[in-house]
Parts: sequence; C-alpha cells; structure tokens
Amino acid sequence: MMKRWHAVKRLLPLFAGLVLLLSACGRADLSTLNPQGPVADKQYGLMLLAITIMTIVVVAVFAIAIYVVIRYRRRPGQDEIPKQIEGNHKLEVIWTVIPILLLIILAVPTVKYVFAFAEDYSGDPDAVNVKVTGHQFWWEFEYTDLGINTAHDLVIPKGKKIAIELRTADVLHSFWIPAIAGKMDTNPQGNVNKMFIEAYEEGLYRGKCAELCGQSHALMEFKVKSVSDETFKAWVAEMKAEPKAFEGDPKVAESFKQNCLTCHAIDNAPALGPNLKGFGSREAVAGIMLNRETVDEPIEQAVVEEQLRQWITEPQKVKPGNTMPAFKDQLSEEELDGIVKYLAEYKLESLKEFNKQ
Repeated sequence: MMKRWHAVKRLLPLFAGLVLLLSACGRADLSTLNPQGPVADKQYGLMLLAITIMTIVVVAVFAIAIYVVIRYRRRPGQDEIPKQIEGNHKLEVIWTVIPILLLIILAVPTVKYVFAFAEDYSGDPDAVNVKVTGHQFWWEFEYTDLGINTAHDLVIPKGKKIAIELRTADVLHSFWIPAIAGKMDTNPQGNVNKMFIEAYEEGLYRGKCAELCGQSHALMEFKVKSVSDETFKAWVAEMKAEPKAFEGDPKVAESFKQNCLTCHAIDNAPALGPNLKGFGSREAVAGIMLNRETVDEPIEQAVVEEQLRQWITEPQKVKPGNTMPAFKDQLSEEELDGIVKYLAEYKLESLKEFNKQ
C-alpha cells in the first residue's frame, strides 16, 4: 500500500502540471483547438481522427491486458508452472493487420490535406498575394499585387484566400497562426515555401515564430487582422496614399528623418527595419508590447506613447539581441516627444472602428 502511495505522490505533480498547461488551450485568437479558418478546421479534424484511433487502441490494449491479468492470474494453492505456449498464427496476423489498417486510415487524409494546405493560390485572381519575410525578430508583409509594404500587423479580408510566399532575411524561422493555419518554415539560402490562409470571421488572431531563431525568438510575434472586404479596400487605399507629414518643429522633423528613416520607411519602400506607416493603429509596439489585450478593448494613444518611449530608449530590455539601436542618450526630450507623438498619432481611418480608437 505504501509503495502505491509513493507512486501516486510522484504522479500528482505531473497531472497538476498537465492541467495547468492544458488550461491555456482555449483562446480563440491563439488556439489550434478553436479553429477559425478552413485550414485550421481540417487540421483539427486530423487531430481528432488521430486521437480517436489512439483512444481505441489504448482502450483495446488495456481491456485485453486487464482481462488476461484477471483470467490467468495465479490462484491460491496453484504452485505448478503454467503450460508454456509459443506462437499463434491467427493472433499474429490480427495484431499485424489491424495496426496497418489504422495507419492507412490515418495516412490517407493526412497526406491529402498536407499537400492541400500548401496549395499555391498566387495565380487565383480572387486571392491576395503576400510575401512574408522573417527577420530577427520581426515579420515583414509585402502585398506584391497592391504595392504595400508593412510589418507586425497582417491585414486580410475575411473569407478570401491569402496566398503566402515565405522567405527569410537571415536564419530559419517558422510562420504560424495557430487559430487559422498550421506552421511553415522560412528557409535560408533563397528557398521559398508557399501556403495559404483564410479566416472565417472578422477578428484579431496572434501569430508566432515556431522555430528557435535566436535570443528573442519567443518575442517574435505578429497579429492578423481579419476585416470586412470594404474595410480592407479602404485600408489598401490608405496604405497606398502619401504618408502623413511630420508637423511641428523642423528640427524634430529632421531628427526623425536622420535617426529613424535611415533604417525605417513611412511609405511603401523596402527598408532595413519595420515599415512605420500607420504605426498608431498597430496592435503592438515592436510586435510584442501589446497596445490592448483583446479586440474588445480600444487602442489607447497614451499606451502606445508609453510603450514607444520605452522601445526607442531601451530596445534591448524589450527584445534582447535585436538590431534596433538605443536612443536613450542620443535624442533630446523634445525630439523624443515629437517622434513618439507623430508615430502614436499616425492612425489609419480605415481601422479606427476595428481598433475602437
């Protein structure tokens, strides 16, 4: 009895840890168990199929084991050695054929959907083409047919296929939106991977890098904004328009140009760092400092300003190992205030309702 209790004491912390771990598997914006798109839906179906097969196997094996233990247990007074039996062709055929059949049942839909998930929709006139580039430690999104270059927030129209072309600017990354689609690597040496995503409803979904890519791998997040077709068209028009002018002190404007626009851009030109157009409408500063916790909350300008100030002055405290230089001792308070105010106020009218600004 004591031995059993010791075994239970060892297993209890394990079960408690599993309960805590699985308790986080329910967020609609970050859960494979709550699919929000056709790709995630089919993947969830494969998960259920695999779990069902494994459950049947486990139940059958345990049932047979329990039956054998009870049926052929040593009884009181039974001291003789049981009759030794070797080989049973019928049983050997059964326990060989059944696993093969179960594997076929699992393999056929898995192979079918794995190839379907990587289908190339870039030639579909109704699809939106996006070239995704992974950087240490941020994501760049180039809408190749629309002439738009942005970062951190991937804006998509609901119900439309988004043809994704994946690349990397440095090391191996992995593009993953748990609630919408499975993960796909961005491989070095010029390799290009393709996939597609689609969202059923309007909403906000979190994306992750699923491949260890450096010191701040865990902080390499992005957000997916699924919006109505009308909102998406308005967003496209706004992103293609001339950038917002930097108003105020010309010296501060020149400081912004010299200190920020050497690595970033506020038009749709490619740049070394994330594009800054419409920065005040983004879900996070540096991709990880959330401007709101859920889509039901508004994006507050004061929150954006505070987090921007922290990021500009001490970026290594936010994302260790990133290439953003620290401007703590390089900008005057007037310059810092002016740059923070300009970026936080650079909001997109097309997303104001979505952002509740």
